[in-house]
Amino acid sequence: MRTTIAPTIPAEEFRSRVGRLQRRMAEQNLDLCIIYGDEYRRENIRYVSNVWPLFERGALLVTRIGEPILLAAPEGELLCREASAWSDIRLVPDFACVTVPEDIEYPHAAYTDFRKVFAEISQRCPLRRAGIVGIDAMAYPVYQAIARQLANCEIIDANALLIAERLHKSAAEIACLQEAARIADTAYLALMEAARPGAKEIHLSAAAHEAAYREGAENVPFCLVSSGERVNTIIGRATNKAIAPGDMVMAALAVQYEGYIATINFPFVVGAMSSGQKAFIDLLVGANEIAKSKLKAGAAQADLVRAIKAYFKACNVSRYDLYPPLHGCGVAEAESPYPNENTAGIFAPGMTVNTDISLFGHPDGSNRIEECFVITEEGYKPMSALVGQLSRQWLESGVVDFAAVKLG
Repeated sequence: MRTTIAPTIPAEEFRSRVGRLQRRMAEQNLDLCIIYGDEYRRENIRYVSNVWPLFERGALLVTRIGEPILLAAPEGELLCREASAWSDIRLVPDFACVTVPEDIEYPHAAYTDFRKVFAEISQRCPLRRAGIVGIDAMAYPVYQAIARQLANCEIIDANALLIAERLHKSAAEIACLQEAARIADTAYLALMEAARPGAKEIHLSAAAHEAAYREGAENVPFCLVSSGERVNTIIGRATNKAIAPGDMVMAALAVQYEGYIATINFPFVVGAMSSGQKAFIDLLVGANEIAKSKLKAGAAQADLVRAIKAYFKACNVSRYDLYPPLHGCGVAEAESPYPNENTAGIFAPGMTVNTDISLFGHPDGSNRIEECFVITEEGYKPMSALVGQLSRQWLESGVVDFAAVKLG
């Protein structure tokens, strides 16, 4: 367990984020921005408020001037008050428990409703044009309830406002991602140590979860574990399948810390490795090294994708290459940038990205390498110490010796 001061996102950073959002709203002539989130799609509301709803829904209402209003539901009110960067918290019945059709009675709830809140906001400024961030995640009945009370207001999809805002990370965000990666490294080592013949896939997952929470994770968004023929499932959940000698393991681990998610993955074989398995892992490690060589400020994101595609084509494995080899990371495990061969974007300092190098359905196995980085002026800085060390071991000796890994 780390004993140094743990990184956090300071309150003033949330204030700064909302201030920048208000400036973007003015540029796009938006009077109101509704940032929606729930337990499953938490990234946007967490980014602007530090709130992550549990069972229920939530939204931060941001106007061009003045303090935001956080809308919550009764069961999670104290949870919101504990976490929220904003003090004005109102309860609306539309945001109550998402999984049941019945109207749940909360006799002690001090409810308001959308009509009253929007009427209050309209005293601040006329509501002529509103944007919803997270409109793709919002349940349709909730959208209808909001739209009815904004009947004279144009409503637009405002997702792009926060996508652009989240693209470049502050020093505090990077520190939180680095801490998430540190925890993920420790948990992944525990997973690898548990991978012995006879162990079940769920035992590997259990080892990773236990180590992650012991080290300070607030959540493990996923721990994918598959072995043997099951590696072909691409995103396979851990099962009761026992690992056999010679099984390849595909294990992807995502760790969340202070809202920020780091994901790592490195392919390995339990017991003796076949020559085909070794050649297959060679392909992935080689592709990941090529990808890293393209990570630098000012470089075209599409060039990285093209380089990996060209490498796989030269190796005659393009038919096993299922999706682009890089994505962003932050308050979502996968976020922008997620470039393809035609993307016009360039890498810039402060971007945080994951290589996600994968081949699936190959005769010698299926797997991926995920490694997380910060883009710097000089190139990149790894956030995971583990994946880099395993890659170097492989390039030097063709084996993975997790017992020799040295973490900070």
